[in-house]
Amino acid sequence: MAHRKGITSRTVCGFLSISRCTFRKYVKSFNEGGCVALFAMRASVLKKSDDENTKQAVFKILHEPPSKYGINRTSWIMEDLSRILKHSGHPVGKEVIRRITREAGYKWRKARVVLTSNDPNYSDKLEKLKNILSNLKGDELFFSVDEFGPFAVKMKPGRMLMPPGEQRIVPQWQKSRGCLILTAALELSANQVSHFYSSKKDTAEMIKMLELLLDQHPDRRTLYLSWDAASWHISKQLQKKIDDHNESAALRGRPLVELVPLPAGAQFLNVIESVFSGMARAIIHNSNYTSADEAKIAIDRYFEKRNDHFKRNPKRAGNKIWGEERVPARFSDANNCKDPLYR
Repeated sequence: MAHRKGITSRTVCGFLSISRCTFRKYVKSFNEGGCVALFAMRASVLKKSDDENTKQAVFKILHEPPSKYGINRTSWIMEDLSRILKHSGHPVGKEVIRRITREAGYKWRKARVVLTSNDPNYSDKLEKLKNILSNLKGDELFFSVDEFGPFAVKMKPGRMLMPPGEQRIVPQWQKSRGCLILTAALELSANQVSHFYSSKKDTAEMIKMLELLLDQHPDRRTLYLSWDAASWHISKQLQKKIDDHNESAALRGRPLVELVPLPAGAQFLNVIESVFSGMARAIIHNSNYTSADEAKIAIDRYFEKRNDHFKRNPKRAGNKIWGEERVPARFSDANNCKDPLYR
């Protein structure tokens, strides 16, 4: 009616919010058959994305490797899918493929790398951990022990909130200002960290940690030490040192020491890894210490503040190990303390 009155198509399309193509189609239908033709029921056109044969063809090819079709790729891209479908007698565009896969719930997802243990005695060692932690007495302590590093003291990258137009730059090649290895033990019931700095990772440093913990807790009955299966953690020299200590511990009024090694390749069960992760995010990432001594001061302050916090606010370390109200108070093999992003 507006067209018959001489109103421009631009005005009509703007007022009715329709396209020029739709406007012309309506006018043509009215001119050819009047209102009957204009309001006649039209047969629905089946979309390609709704065609079952097209869907089956898309998923058939999607489930096959691109190399089968001579494509030197390990995963499909839309251009290749569209081209192969066209050659197989199902010409569809990229948007149709996207619609079909989206409606079927397909999404681009990155594969997760999962830490696993290949220890043949994994179940036995895990069961021992569970039994000790679930029955830990008031005069017993359980320590998670490990090393952080070695890491070079230099300008470190990391995530930082930056204003528009600015980008923090970290040189790829830098002169190291020192190198640090942090040896630490986390006591799970009190959530306290004991630490010192080492020049290397070896049995002597483990014996040093053993003596430090014995001096700090002389009034306890048993100290359990848990660490991964590194060679210096399970050396004969260390085992002999512990055996010699335990033989005379009762006479000297000293705690007994029992090793509770983690399964091989199961660093993800070592709770102190989570503490290292938090420390690295707080004071290692984005750092630019001028010397190793300055880095040590920052690390010492971090652990001093952390220990003080948990003295004032008691909380056991490792939620999944001890459990909260909805989780049984036992060691959980689903725990994953190892954070691959902390270094």
